[in-house]
Amino acid sequence: MSKRALISVSDKAGIVAFAEELANLGFEIISTGGTKKALDDAGLATIAIDSVTEFPEMMDGRVKTLHPKIHGGLLAKRDNEEHVKAMEDHDIKPIDLVVVNLYPFKETIQKDGVTEAEAIENIDIGGPSMIRSAAKNSDSVTILVDPVDYEQVLKELTEEGVTTLKTRKKLAAKAFRHTAAYDALISEYLTDLVGLETPEKLTRSYDLKQNLRYGENSHQKAAFYKNQLPTPYSIAQAEQLHGKELSYNNIKDADAALRIAREYSKPTVVALKHMNPCGIGTASNIDQAFDFAFDADPVSIFGGIIVLNRPVDVETAEKMSKIFLEIIIAPEFTDAALEVLTKKKNVRLLTLDFTNTVTREKEYVSVLGGLLVQEQDLPHADKIQDWHVVTDRQPTNEELEALEFAWNAVKHVKSNAILLANKEQTVGIGAGQMNRVGSVKIAINQAQEAGKLEGAVLASDAFFPMNDSVEFAGEHGIKAIIQPGGSIKDQDSIDMANKYGIAMIFTDVRHFRH
Repeated sequence: MSKRALISVSDKAGIVAFAEELANLGFEIISTGGTKKALDDAGLATIAIDSVTEFPEMMDGRVKTLHPKIHGGLLAKRDNEEHVKAMEDHDIKPIDLVVVNLYPFKETIQKDGVTEAEAIENIDIGGPSMIRSAAKNSDSVTILVDPVDYEQVLKELTEEGVTTLKTRKKLAAKAFRHTAAYDALISEYLTDLVGLETPEKLTRSYDLKQNLRYGENSHQKAAFYKNQLPTPYSIAQAEQLHGKELSYNNIKDADAALRIAREYSKPTVVALKHMNPCGIGTASNIDQAFDFAFDADPVSIFGGIIVLNRPVDVETAEKMSKIFLEIIIAPEFTDAALEVLTKKKNVRLLTLDFTNTVTREKEYVSVLGGLLVQEQDLPHADKIQDWHVVTDRQPTNEELEALEFAWNAVKHVKSNAILLANKEQTVGIGAGQMNRVGSVKIAINQAQEAGKLEGAVLASDAFFPMNDSVEFAGEHGIKAIIQPGGSIKDQDSIDMANKYGIAMIFTDVRHFRH
């Protein structure tokens, strides 16, 4: 008995050549719709699906392969006498090889203006059913869902006449991943459509972007996966122009730096080390903004990540080329800037679409045994018009400008976080301390050593539980503070601020970042 293959694909890459080889190997080919036409047009003999089922396609093609003569041919155990007899009794012929990929649901929902009806029509039913039937019976049936696997299957069929059990098992696992990812995307789309925030099952799927050399440390294996639906303003969608591949830590740091850069609309440069900003500068042009970011901490920037929210010109490139940097990310680089920076073989240069930097996708953080899900702490989550001054002294216009700059930055420093700034740059950062006054001391000491303490304002990501932080700031000349408020001892901090003539703003919004 000749072998049978069933071919029905939306991605027709390489399918004609593959089918020709199958025909040369003695396979009969069953096919449907557009796939059948493509194979027929290439001069291949094919069997229409309704010739097998003896039942017409109907309902705009919604019902064509959901039939016992298809699924019986896929699911029957070849070494089971009852199964074999059932096939004989009902004139069902075994199907040995299936090539199916699915309606382009992902591509459809990414189109501008797509309607719900269009999306629904691109939910494949028969395809996943055939894939699952074939994969369940991988002892006998070869299932292909990816053109990349055609070559290996043809090699085994040519050399041995059959595929190996090991290959069939691997392809079956891949097939179930394929349908699981497909269903996950559909469930995500439909869940969003009905506005359900916390579904009883969380089903998401990601595509492998690259295997990494190692993880956070050299003994840890790691890989980088990207969302099935691309997020334009993300490190996953960045185009690398130069340098070696990104590491695990590079990717995390780059993500953190991109989150900071989107807080600012003016030309801004973010320098980041170990998930914390070491310098942020903003100005009327990107060259000056880099000077401010560099000057904020010229020591820590060494080996750092730089994000610029404007194209990189040759003047800025010349400055960056004089220091060791791991990564530089920008909307684009001028040809002259690229010529300068590509002379440094180790720096990684990436471009990214900065036109829409805000996405409302959820954040997912793994913990042992589970996953934490939350909304992002988006730019300008709190409105400046809702801020209120709680002290006797009001901030000056210049202080208010600096406080806004500092508030946008401190939310990206690891808690407990304190950040000092003027209206153009950060001047002191205290990150990740177990008590808040410790972070205050670090930030003030940094600014003091750099000679930048005078005129600086202070931002705190969360309230002051006691007045000691305000007292230390007042003793060192700080005259303006921004913080969420909300402590049962707020009045103590307000009284301390009044004692030192400090203007203090409450925002009523906390910005912890763990």
